[in-house]
Amino acid sequence: MIIAGIDYSLNGPAICVFNSDEGFTFNNCSFYYLTDTKNLAKTFLSRIHGKLFETYNHDCERYDTISEWAVEMCQGCEQVAIEGYAYAAKGRVFNIAENTGLLKYKFFQQSVPIDVIAPSVVKKLATGKGNADKTAMHDAFVKETKHNLFNLITPNRKGIGNPISDIVDSYYVCKGLYYDIISQNS
Repeated sequence: MIIAGIDYSLNGPAICVFNSDEGFTFNNCSFYYLTDTKNLAKTFLSRIHGKLFETYNHDCERYDTISEWAVEMCQGCEQVAIEGYAYAAKGRVFNIAENTGLLKYKFFQQSVPIDVIAPSVVKKLATGKGNADKTAMHDAFVKETKHNLFNLITPNRKGIGNPISDIVDSYYVCKGLYYDIISQNS
C-alpha cells in the first residue's frame, strides 16, 4: 500500500508517504516539506526531506508551484488524505482555500482519491484530545516514534513550529487514512 497524508498550507506544507504492506510505523514513512529557511532545506534521518520554496511573482504561481510539488511527492500513491480546514482560522483563508482547491483538482485529474480528515480527528488520533496543541502533538509523536524532531531539526527555537508541527500533522493524517482503509477492508 502506498498512501500519503498531507498537511497543506501556503507557508509550510508537509507530506508523509507510507509505503509498506506491513503495519503503519515511522520506519515505513518518508516525509517531505517546503521551507523558506535555508538551513532547514536538507535531509534528516534519511527519510525527512526539506526543500526551499521556489520563488514566485504572483499568488497563482505560488499555488501552482506548491501543488505541483505536492503531486510530485505523492507520485505512485493509491490514495491521499489532507487535513481539513480549521474552522476558527483567521487571515488569508480564501488564499488557503484557493491553494487547496488547486491541489484537490490536480489529484482529481490524475484519478487519485483524496480524503479530507478534520483537524480535530487528526489531533484525537495522536493525543486522545481533539483540541491538542502543537506541543502535545509533538509529544505524542515522540512517544510513538522515539524521534524528537524538535531537537533534531530546530533545537535552537523556543517552541514547536514549522516544519516540525507540519511533519507531525502529516504523519497523523497519513495514519488516519491508513486506519480508514484498513477498517474498510476488514
